[in-house]
Amino acid sequence: MRYRRRGLDITSHTLLILCVIVFFLPVWMAIVAATHTQSSLYTGVAPFWFGSEGFGNFLAVLSDPVGRLGTDATRLLVNSTIMALGIAVGKITIAILAAYAIVFFRFPFRMLCFWAIFITLMLPVEVRIMPTYKVVAGLGMLNSYTGLILPLIASATATFLFRQFYLTVPPELLEAARVDGAGPWRFLRDILLPLSKTNIAALFVIMFLYGWNQYLWPLLITTESDYMTVVISLKRMLTSADNLVPWHTVTATALLAMLPPVIVIVLMQRYFVKGLVDTEK
Repeated sequence: MRYRRRGLDITSHTLLILCVIVFFLPVWMAIVAATHTQSSLYTGVAPFWFGSEGFGNFLAVLSDPVGRLGTDATRLLVNSTIMALGIAVGKITIAILAAYAIVFFRFPFRMLCFWAIFITLMLPVEVRIMPTYKVVAGLGMLNSYTGLILPLIASATATFLFRQFYLTVPPELLEAARVDGAGPWRFLRDILLPLSKTNIAALFVIMFLYGWNQYLWPLLITTESDYMTVVISLKRMLTSADNLVPWHTVTATALLAMLPPVIVIVLMQRYFVKGLVDTEK
């Protein structure tokens, strides 16, 4: 139902415009700051229009070592992308297989396994950070992509969501697949995965953002600049030897760090919304 009242339309549009201004103002100031020189940002007046550098600061952080990091933003973005993709793909793969086994196979302690997985929702990374670090260090996975990804790829939330979805699959579909001679892997590949594609897309967006925004774990296990992510690099960039924060570099790097998540959300927005509201059966 849509209301067509002139006063209500004006009020709602005014509120929407104000909300857009409030949310976009920090981004606009970051864009503007990224086009100025360091000296022009310490004049005591925050600039609200573009400076003389243009895209020069962006090109500089992409190609030259940034501050005390010893590496360029391109390397940081690649590390963050590898970590986010590895976590998203790993979480979805493990969740699909775990949910498939719990729903479609009958084995002893099946529900106990599910509740054991579900209970891990109460144990976030911060709670188990020290034993996890000890295991990763003992296996020699510090300063490696494996160490960044492997401890974070199990997801009780994704397993629960796939289990709930698979419980809605009609039993007749499984019986029809058996009559056609489809084995367990073929049933998963040819029937369940196509039915789950919107759910997979929705969870991929969530898990990608989860992996991209990780701060504590990469900060703990990475000491070499070759494996640092762009999120933890922003904190390190705020410290400088001359006590002057290079805000033109920081804002340029922050804006570059925003691009991959924004691209993923824009490209998969339709599938994300559909996966949350439509079962596609």
